[in-house]
Amino acid sequence: MVENRPWLTFFSHAILWAGIIVVALPMWIAFAASTHSPEDLLATPVPVWLGDQFIENYSHILFNSTGEAVSVSVGLMMLNSLVMALGIAIGKIAISLTAAYAIVFFQFRMRMLCFWLIFITLMLPVEVRIMPTFQVVADLEMLNSYTGLILPLIASATATFLFRQFFMTIPHELVEAARIDGAGPMKFFRDILLPLSRTNIAALFVIMFIYGWNQYLWPLLITTEDSYYTMVMSIQRMLAVGDDEVAWNVVMPTTVLAMLPPVLVVVLMQRLFVKGLVETEK
Repeated sequence: MVENRPWLTFFSHAILWAGIIVVALPMWIAFAASTHSPEDLLATPVPVWLGDQFIENYSHILFNSTGEAVSVSVGLMMLNSLVMALGIAIGKIAISLTAAYAIVFFQFRMRMLCFWLIFITLMLPVEVRIMPTFQVVADLEMLNSYTGLILPLIASATATFLFRQFFMTIPHELVEAARIDGAGPMKFFRDILLPLSRTNIAALFVIMFIYGWNQYLWPLLITTEDSYYTMVMSIQRMLAVGDDEVAWNVVMPTTVLAMLPPVLVVVLMQRLFVKGLVETEK
């Protein structure tokens, strides 16, 4: 039983509001700054309320070049980031599902060795193997391409491990019943395992989509053509202008738009995301 202590309730709510302010204040300042003219943003103090350039700033960056550092529109950069994030998320889930399915439900030699070889790759993130991965992608002539952005990042030991742990909770009686009913391996996978894995897939999709959207180092390394620039790496290029003035009326709207897709994915899939992380009984 939870005791009713007003001071404890006040203290917990105060911490909650403080956390909200710490997270939300920079986002509000970025959004407010994105609605002002360049002259307003160069003045002090930085404006913290909305300006009158919202339509002009956002329409300019969405459909026109964002400057000398990046000669393409934010609309194209958002498309590139979306293709990359969706490709990585869907690819990771598809490969991890099939790998976990093979490890759990098929009996073959060195089955556990294969699993541990996959699991060991957790110690080798893309930053560690960046140079050999780049060399392979360059030799296969996949620089400046969606394939080069997506393919080296679609394997996931974490997702394979999570799907394996879930598949191991499937009752053996269910497998036997499906076999008696004449369900083959693919039918069992498609009609039974996939529906049961729906919440797990949703939770991993959110995590992997954000992972793909926020990629910085890999796109920076393999893209030299502006037409394949992604959002996160382009923001850094907009800031690297040397002795010139930073075009804050371009950077701030771009930053706000870069935050929108991950936020929308989390909001729209929040119920399935939370359920997939905390549900234990299937």
